[in-house]
Amino acid sequence: MSRAILWFRNDLRLADNDALIAAVRGHNEVLPVLVIDPRQHGPSPIGMPRSGDRRRAFLWEGVRDLEAALRARGSALQVHAGEPAVVLEGLARKWGASTVHAQELFAQEERSQAQAVAGVLSLQLHTPNTLLHPDDLPFALRDLPHIFTAFRTAVERRLVVRPASAAPALIPTPAGWSAGPPDPVCLPFTPLAPDARTVLPFHGGRAAAEARLTHYFSTAAPAHYKETRNALLGADASSKFSPWLAQGALGPRELYHAIKRYQAAHGANESTYWLVFELLWRDFFQFTAAKHGARIFQRRGIARRDPPHGNDAALFAQWCEGRTGQPFIDANMRELAATGWMSNRGRQNVASFLVHDLGLDWRMGAWWFEHHLLDFDPCSNWGNWQYVAGVGNDPRAGRRFDPVRQAGLYDPDARYTRTWPYGSVPAYSP
Repeated sequence: MSRAILWFRNDLRLADNDALIAAVRGHNEVLPVLVIDPRQHGPSPIGMPRSGDRRRAFLWEGVRDLEAALRARGSALQVHAGEPAVVLEGLARKWGASTVHAQELFAQEERSQAQAVAGVLSLQLHTPNTLLHPDDLPFALRDLPHIFTAFRTAVERRLVVRPASAAPALIPTPAGWSAGPPDPVCLPFTPLAPDARTVLPFHGGRAAAEARLTHYFSTAAPAHYKETRNALLGADASSKFSPWLAQGALGPRELYHAIKRYQAAHGANESTYWLVFELLWRDFFQFTAAKHGARIFQRRGIARRDPPHGNDAALFAQWCEGRTGQPFIDANMRELAATGWMSNRGRQNVASFLVHDLGLDWRMGAWWFEHHLLDFDPCSNWGNWQYVAGVGNDPRAGRRFDPVRQAGLYDPDARYTRTWPYGSVPAYSP
């Protein structure tokens, strides 16, 4: 009798899950486990919990959805709080498990977790949450190009995207292995009412991800994505898959193959290509984290430059609360605080304003985003912040956006700015 632990990480799904497939095929029984590491949700250097209420609620919606999917296949999900190595070693000893199967992750903390687990158990890591498998890249990760264009050009010469596996019909689990806990006691949060102004009512989990996938590709929106993606209002102006990609309720390979099916049915154009282009950007930041490790979190970044690094608490509070006096910046910040979402155009602008106009340490903004964003992913979040601050992959070494000009281009009638007026979100309180 061979038993294995299936350690869920940022892969809260059963389809397109290579760790799950390996566990089911290689062992008689599988023990599904999710470990909440409190160290990743505790206080950040700016005094806020690293995950806020909306982000925690989104996570738990995904966890409950995953537990229901496992139960439907004869299994159950156990949820524990603690250091993964300690939790998994205890479960392996109790249940006689020989191996742990898990998704590979590239950010520093996640790699440290895996190293600790590998120090006490036999750990097999499988395909990361990327479109391209690292083994299919035309270079070793240590030779990853510094500039995205060079990366894209190299991988597009022979783009290899592996197929997405279907969910197993049955996941054999030993008698006595039961789900728990049913409520988010491992990571409590205060339920918050949804804001009616949100561009999309986001709910975590596989069912919501599939519903979004079905809806989006049943419209003409993919064929116009490149022209509309910078719009600040409207559910289908951009694809908005990033929250489900971040928690792993949707796999990037699944999204890629959905794009290809849409192209086969409706024709390919620059916009449908641009959806793949965005997935390549996401991969680029994942692989950059794999190459550079802790440097993506350091002030001087992977480029080892000296950016502005002021820490004026009053200026930072004004930025957080949307009280800088720049209406376009402030509206975006209020949307983030109220919904956990902000458009990519908004993110570039508010990041630029914090660094290049207020002269504050870019890491303060990255921590604030980590607290709020439903689609928080350490590689994308910190990679994008480094990019704007001029200490990352940007060849221009610093990218300032003029908020007045940007408002004229993307909110010329001020409809977005009027949607998020002053005084519409709570005050910042570290």
